[in-house]
Amino acid sequence: MNIHFISIGGAVMHNMAIALHKKGYIITGSDDEIFEPATSRLAKYGILPTKMGWDVNNIHSGLDAIILGMHARKDNPEMLKAQELGIKIYSFPEYMYEQTKDKLRIIVGGSHGKTTTTAMILHVLQECNIEFDYLVGSMLAGFETMVGLSETSKIAVFEGDEYLTSALDLRPKFHVYKGEVGIITGIAWDHINVFPTFEFYVEQFKKFVEALPQNGSIIYSANDEEVNKLIAQSNILAKKTPYLTPDFEVRNGVVYLKNNGQEISLKFFGTHNLQNMMAALHACQCAGVSNEQFFKAIQSFKGTAKRLETLFENEHCMIIRDFAHAPSKLKATVNAVRELNPTRKLIAVYELHTFSSLNKDFLPQYNNSMQAADFKAVLYSKHALEMKKMPMLNNEEVAAGFGNNVQVFTDKNELRKFIESHFTQNENLLLMSSGTFDGMDLNFHEIN
Repeated sequence: MNIHFISIGGAVMHNMAIALHKKGYIITGSDDEIFEPATSRLAKYGILPTKMGWDVNNIHSGLDAIILGMHARKDNPEMLKAQELGIKIYSFPEYMYEQTKDKLRIIVGGSHGKTTTTAMILHVLQECNIEFDYLVGSMLAGFETMVGLSETSKIAVFEGDEYLTSALDLRPKFHVYKGEVGIITGIAWDHINVFPTFEFYVEQFKKFVEALPQNGSIIYSANDEEVNKLIAQSNILAKKTPYLTPDFEVRNGVVYLKNNGQEISLKFFGTHNLQNMMAALHACQCAGVSNEQFFKAIQSFKGTAKRLETLFENEHCMIIRDFAHAPSKLKATVNAVRELNPTRKLIAVYELHTFSSLNKDFLPQYNNSMQAADFKAVLYSKHALEMKKMPMLNNEEVAAGFGNNVQVFTDKNELRKFIESHFTQNENLLLMSSGTFDGMDLNFHEIN
């Protein structure tokens, strides 16, 4: 197969390009800009474009298919040329389905916990020597790419993002995968730039669960009020499999799961992650894994990058980084760190970075999301608002949205001074952002 990628440099796109290259396909690609680590990774396999920009000469009748990234606009010249020539154009979700349509597809959906739940499933299947295809939204330990495809596997596990598929296809990605086993970890309004009302956002999950086949299964969080309401109001053909928080306790910073009269120590923490684990358990059962195999394998799972990732730890403090950006994610993450060390002071810091978080009308959704922390700070960049062509915020609006004595900053250096004034290495410091805190140095453990 001869495949051309338009916007090959995207996080998932370049991983898919590498996966198909390793499968023996002839891969070419183009993009107007490519950053690390995509640059080095594409170069390693000899599929990095020799020049940046779009070139209609890349499109020819010898191509079997085009894979179109979300970054490509409707007027992309290569896409228009492909349409003229009648070359089949796929979004990457469409092509992932095309590659796995004869396999058992497990789709992990939900407003939060998708990456961790997917990673748990992949970890267990790998420990059990079960071959699988996969798509996950983060680099995982033990996996070279975020996408894996093979000719011989019978199972495919996808992180089911609800965001739009491509410039030509405005369906949420998780509709396109046509799952047989579906998971919903929770529902909390997000992506308001494409889902302007909560009702419209929830409707996407309703379509997801109602599309599951009669011989399939919907695995869902019975702890989540919105999910329970959705399940009750939907016309679902698939088997309903609810899950709850398992019985556990935390002792000396270690989580112990109580299972059939035995205690199992875990390398991850947080009530929400224990709920994710239960979703993963039911999904792995659908893939033929026994309970005994699952709980043996999950003991070695350490979490995923930027999801409650420990940057530094000693007997007196921890510095933890998390990708949290939506209100429900913030609350779950702050509560998880508080739960781990209930008596230790907690400093929680969050960067407004996404379209939703930087929207004035969305800010009240964050009310009390960091309530469990002792010291709270929020950073937003006026430059980020300019780049996104969004209206300016002011500190009073942001503070009112969060409540609970949250300090608001627009300067990363002032934020760093705030953190340094409270972090004496006898506290836990939680840094939450889908960005980089405007490039702020995160090595707070080096403070004397």
